[in-house]
Amino acid sequence: ILFIMSDDHASHAISAYGSRINRTPHIDRLARGGMRLDNCFCTNSICTPSRAAILTGQYSHMNGVYTLNDPLDGSRPHVAHMLRSAGYQTAMIGKWHLHSEPTGFDYWYVLPGQGDYYDPVFLHEGGKTKHTGYCTDLIGDFSLDWLRKKRDPRKPFFLMSHHKAPHREWAPGPKYKNLFDGETIPEPDNLFDDYSNRARGAANARMRVGEDHTEKDLKAPRPAGLSGNALRKWGYQLYIKDYLRCVQSVDDEVGRLLDYLDQEGLANNTIVIYTSDQGFFLGDHGFYDKRFMYEESLRMPFLIRYPGVIRPGSVNRDIVLNVDFAPMFLDFAGAKAPGDMQGRSFRPVLEGRTPKDWRKSMYYRYWMHLAHHHVPAHYGVRTRRYKLIHYYGQPLGKSGALKEPTEPEWELFDLEKDPREMRSVYHDPAYAKVVRELKAELDRLQKYYGDQPV
Repeated sequence: ILFIMSDDHASHAISAYGSRINRTPHIDRLARGGMRLDNCFCTNSICTPSRAAILTGQYSHMNGVYTLNDPLDGSRPHVAHMLRSAGYQTAMIGKWHLHSEPTGFDYWYVLPGQGDYYDPVFLHEGGKTKHTGYCTDLIGDFSLDWLRKKRDPRKPFFLMSHHKAPHREWAPGPKYKNLFDGETIPEPDNLFDDYSNRARGAANARMRVGEDHTEKDLKAPRPAGLSGNALRKWGYQLYIKDYLRCVQSVDDEVGRLLDYLDQEGLANNTIVIYTSDQGFFLGDHGFYDKRFMYEESLRMPFLIRYPGVIRPGSVNRDIVLNVDFAPMFLDFAGAKAPGDMQGRSFRPVLEGRTPKDWRKSMYYRYWMHLAHHHVPAHYGVRTRRYKLIHYYGQPLGKSGALKEPTEPEWELFDLEKDPREMRSVYHDPAYAKVVRELKAELDRLQKYYGDQPV
C-alpha cells in the first residue's frame, strides 16, 4: 500500500477532476488506471486533526486531536500499528505534523512541524539531519530510497509518503520557479464574492485573497492605493501561480514513485492512493485557506489504483470520509478493524458494489473558534443534495482559542440548485421541511458518533 498525501491540495487543481487552471499528468495516471472519488470529505478541515482521523479512523472528539496544537497520543493504537501486526513493513516519510514522535512505523523520517521548503531538517530515530535541496524533491528521494534499499521484499509494505506542498507560504522549487510567467490564470466565478445572503461567519473571516495575504505569501509588496476587487484580482494571480508551481513538483514526485513500481514489477500488486489532508480555497468565495464546511474546503481529492480489483477510469460519487481510510487499509490487508474505529471500509465501493446501507449523509465539526483567520467553530451535516451548517458561537472544549462567544447562526444550501453555495436558504419557508429533516439527521449523527451538540 503506497499512500501519497499532500497538504492543502484542492481537487479542483487536479486535471483528473477537471481543473481549469493546471495539469497534473502523473496524478492523472491514477485516475486512468483506477478510481476517482468525487465525494470524499474530511471530518475537520485542518491539517493535524485530519491526519489523526486518517490514522485512527476516529473523529476529533474521540482521538483527542481537535486543533492544530493537539498531539496524537503515541501510545494510542492506529492503523500503522495494526498493519505491522498483520505482517506489513511500515514507513512514514515527509510531513507528520502531529506533535509527537511517530509510532507504529518500522521506519520514519519526518519534517518537524510544518518543515521548510528549502534546505529542510528531518527528524528520525537517531536525531535530526539537515538536507540541502527542495523539500518536495527530497521527500520523493527519501521515499524511493526506502523502497529501493530499506524495504524487505519478503513482506508487504505500507508506505506513507507525505508532502509539505502546496502548503502556505507556497515556495516553488527551482524547476518551476517561472512556470506560468506571462500567463493569466482563470479566476473562479466567485472571486469577488460579497458574502451576502449567508451567515456572518464568511463575511468576518480573514482569509481574503490579496487583502489578508502577507507580503511573504505573495512575494511582493501591495501596490499603493490598491483595494477592493482590484486588490483581490492582483493578489489572486500571485497566490495561485505559486500554489500551482508547488503542485507541479508534487505531481513529478508521484510520477517517480509510479515509475518505480512499474520498473520493479510491483504495480499490479500495490494499492496506490493520492489524496490531500483536506481541500482548499483557490480564490473561491475570494478566499484562500480551508476550515469552513464549504465544498472547496470540505472535499478531499482521492484517486486510487489497484489493478485487477478497481476498474480503470471509474468514478464514484458515494460519500466517503477520511475516517474510512484506516478500515479500508485493514480490509485489503486481511485484518479486522477494531470496534472503536468510527469509519467503515469502503472496499466494496472501490470494487463497484456499494452496499445498500452505505451512508447517505456525513457529519463535520471544526473546533477552533476564531483561533485562526477568524473562522467560527461550527458543525453540520451534508447529504447528496443539501448541507446544513450550525455556527454555534461557543469556544467549547478544545477550541484552540480563548475568545468571546459569537451569535449562533445557521446556513442551508441546496447543492443541486446552488453548487457554489452563494445563497443560504435556511430562512426560506419553502425549505422548512428540509431544515427539520436535516436537524433531525444532525442530531442522529451526533449521537451515533458520540459527539456533544451545542
